[in-house]
Amino acid sequence: MLFSPPLAKAASVAVLLGALASGGCVNVQPSGAPLPQASDAAHARLDAELAAVVADKAHPLMSLSALVVRDGKIVYHRQFGMRWIDPARPEQGKPADAATMYRIASISKLATTLGVLRLVEEGKLDLDADIGGYLGYRVRNPHFPGDPVTLRMLLTHTSSLRDDGGYYWEAGVDLKDVLTPGGALYGSGAMWAKNAKPGAYFQYANLPWGIAATVMERASGERFDRLMARLILQPMGLRGGFHPADFSAEDLANTATLYRKREATGFERWDIAGPWIPQVDDYGKSPPVPRAGPGYVVGSNGTAIGPAGGLRISAADLGRIMLMLMNKGMHEGKRILKPETVDLMLKTAWQRDDKGRNGDPNGESGFGRHLDFFNAWGLGTQRFLDLSGPNRGDRLAEDGGLKWAGHLGDAWGLTSAMVFDPERKNGMIYFVGGPGFNPETYPGVYSSFYRHEELILTALYRRAVLGRAE
Repeated sequence: MLFSPPLAKAASVAVLLGALASGGCVNVQPSGAPLPQASDAAHARLDAELAAVVADKAHPLMSLSALVVRDGKIVYHRQFGMRWIDPARPEQGKPADAATMYRIASISKLATTLGVLRLVEEGKLDLDADIGGYLGYRVRNPHFPGDPVTLRMLLTHTSSLRDDGGYYWEAGVDLKDVLTPGGALYGSGAMWAKNAKPGAYFQYANLPWGIAATVMERASGERFDRLMARLILQPMGLRGGFHPADFSAEDLANTATLYRKREATGFERWDIAGPWIPQVDDYGKSPPVPRAGPGYVVGSNGTAIGPAGGLRISAADLGRIMLMLMNKGMHEGKRILKPETVDLMLKTAWQRDDKGRNGDPNGESGFGRHLDFFNAWGLGTQRFLDLSGPNRGDRLAEDGGLKWAGHLGDAWGLTSAMVFDPERKNGMIYFVGGPGFNPETYPGVYSSFYRHEELILTALYRRAVLGRAE
């Protein structure tokens, strides 16, 4: 079996990175009881449990990278499976390791938010200004022409912009042609909701993040990926970014290919007995294509560079972002964001109300098959309310009680999560490199997460956060 050699070793060896929380820690469980010190036995059991999830013959995963922060320290960081395989000889693939970067899908939105907030702190952006003032053209929902759209609305999914008219266009397209009536790509205006004005209704969407990136470019005069590198990645010493064509050879070689055992074309049939089929980032086959070449016009179309889902980063470096937020904007003695900015980012800006002012709901809590999944939101961050039910709800671990913050990702086979408690400084991160089965057939038992995600989150929480060996 593809995963057998590395997983057999993973199941028997406990690897701990970073210092364990001190015996005198004041961190507590949801019950209020102090956390016990995590043991080697707890981490060894976690290794075995995660290895079993990845190697499950009925629900195999290509790879898994997981990291846990406890009491503000990284206490667990492990990888399982392969980041890349040779189709002719899959058993000779390259294993995922601590430096492996993944395209983390929608967790990218949280990172993009950090860049927006840096520009707000610099006085280059205003969260409550009409975005048309930055873009240089009028942006209005035609059903509510008197209501401007703001960055705050974009970052909280309340802008009334939807993905129905698309959310990605190649470099060379100007978003003005997408967003303004009469534009070449405006069509029927399907990107605009009819049921509620800007600021009044939550619906998760990707398009707002491409628009936010375009606003960032207009305000700074810099291409989105380079701006994010200057504002966030470089000051924090993080590898990766939004534009793989600019990666070093070393980083490109350690970017995970995302896989599924599903046809790439045709009827998209799943075949667990079939081969692993690359979905994105197959750089062992061909180099990345530049998303924005020399002719790209800065401030024209930020969607081309992937602000909603195109960040490649390792679990270790995403963990550093998580620690920075836990530490009120500080990273290794360097101020990245002001404490009040972090508080604003994590503060609930929208919360689900199924009745609303007029007896109607104030947002859509579902997303596809995920029911009762979005129940509260900050700026670019989800707030988890611990709602639970069979195949519905946002509960983060079977034990319950975790009303944390963070973001999730689900695209190209990858499923991912970055979730944390900013007060107690506990957090969990995982990246899954793709399933060998249709995840819709393996739904959650106590939440809207897929079952393999439930198993990963619960194992990380019990063994590395709570420190339980049994």
